[in-house]
Amino acid sequence: MRGPHNILALIRTGATFERNGAMAVVLNELNAPGYLKVAIRVLSWPFHFLARSGNPSLPPVARSLSAMGPAYIKFGQILSTRPDVVGSEIASQLRVLQDRLPPFPTEIAKQSFAHEIGTDADEIFTEFSDSVAAASIAQVHKARLRGTGQEVAVKVLRPRIERAFRRDIDAFYFVAGLVQRLAPGARRLRPVEVIAHFESVVMKELDLRMEASAGDEFRTTTADDPGFTVPAVHWPLSGRRAMVLDWAEGVPIGDVEALRAAGQDLAGLGSRVLQIFLRTALRDGYFHADMHQGNLKVAENGDLIALDYGIMGRIDEYTRRVYAEILMGFIRKDYRRVAEVHFEAGYVPADRDIDAFAQALRSVGEPIFGMDATQISMARLLAYLFEVTERFGMETRTELILLQRTMVVVEGVARSLHPSINIWEVAGPVVEDYIRRNVGPRALARDLRATALVLARFGPRLPRLVETAIMAQMDPPEPELPARRGHPLFFTLLGAGLAAAALTFWQGL
Repeated sequence: MRGPHNILALIRTGATFERNGAMAVVLNELNAPGYLKVAIRVLSWPFHFLARSGNPSLPPVARSLSAMGPAYIKFGQILSTRPDVVGSEIASQLRVLQDRLPPFPTEIAKQSFAHEIGTDADEIFTEFSDSVAAASIAQVHKARLRGTGQEVAVKVLRPRIERAFRRDIDAFYFVAGLVQRLAPGARRLRPVEVIAHFESVVMKELDLRMEASAGDEFRTTTADDPGFTVPAVHWPLSGRRAMVLDWAEGVPIGDVEALRAAGQDLAGLGSRVLQIFLRTALRDGYFHADMHQGNLKVAENGDLIALDYGIMGRIDEYTRRVYAEILMGFIRKDYRRVAEVHFEAGYVPADRDIDAFAQALRSVGEPIFGMDATQISMARLLAYLFEVTERFGMETRTELILLQRTMVVVEGVARSLHPSINIWEVAGPVVEDYIRRNVGPRALARDLRATALVLARFGPRLPRLVETAIMAQMDPPEPELPARRGHPLFFTLLGAGLAAAALTFWQGL
């Protein structure tokens, strides 16, 4: 499939990038040799008529991708979360990429819904509006349920979108392979791996059951958070190509004047956006990774409403603790502790000088804290931090990159509402609360209990395991080999006994 038939797609893409000024940006980021830059420019010129012009208000790379269509737009949105792969310049251009596309006819949306659910839309809804939002993969309609009169949002995939994406992904692989062979500098960006990542993400988004599940989980984990709402999924009316949610009435958070006119507390909203992100990332390890203005609304009562769960982030509990200790270390200006956390987590190779690393971290933090409240930026600090850690040999941590990218977006939203917000003052209580609950004696006791519960599952097998361990100790040593000092399983069973004792003690408290 990934053969010569993709040459036309390659030519059209190249011509579009050249026409919109994106080709130079991409080749510079790839460190492409001069001869390749000249060759592409010369070869693109005769095919200028195939190029598509984009929105001149967008940066060159975003302009080119938006001109090429839905798959390219989604590709750009996903790449904007990976500055470690595409570079900071391209990632910053892609962050402004908007997927405001022409909607497809409402009748087709209703037919698609009926085909997916098995019931005519007019039998389920008394009202079904024209599209209220059209994106690269799907569009949303406002509807009213028959019987209850409840207002709901109906999200429906674009017609034949699966086929279009598979065709374009096929062309992406073809282009990525050529770039990797012709531009040696591109290997550090792993273009083929990038396309494989894009394919895996998009295939999930083309099944709205996965987004419904993500939204439902996010609603569950944030159910007790005051002032924050995630619309409920209507599972009987949701499937692979259609999804129904409670309708979320509210003012888009990007419309600051409308929020001000409605009497909303803009400073409070700015603080809540930031704290909700940090709380869900640290407490739950599951956060909304695309919290831009288009995915947030403000209800009349001031509640913050989160929409669109196509991109969600996860981080394990250990990484959360590391992340929280790094943030708290910077908040307290304890650069030595920040350095120790990096070494303890294995983020920085053990053979590096911890004092030199702590000094480098000071060069990151002090300029930030010397700024006034309108300039203090957690996103900028994290960006500087990654630059320093890379110099000390830290390998890229994709989960931290996604956190950083989301932090940049969330900080931008918060500042649009409250330009003088002090990011560190707002973040401090959330991080301190997490540290108090998850680092120290209480956390150790909880970890021991969890370990004991895991080992207790092997209870029925423990007698046989003990017998095996004892017999192993009684075996004579192998010829010409030193005698064994103990079977690893013995120590495992000893640990199980200690863990069981800890569990008994815990339950007795």
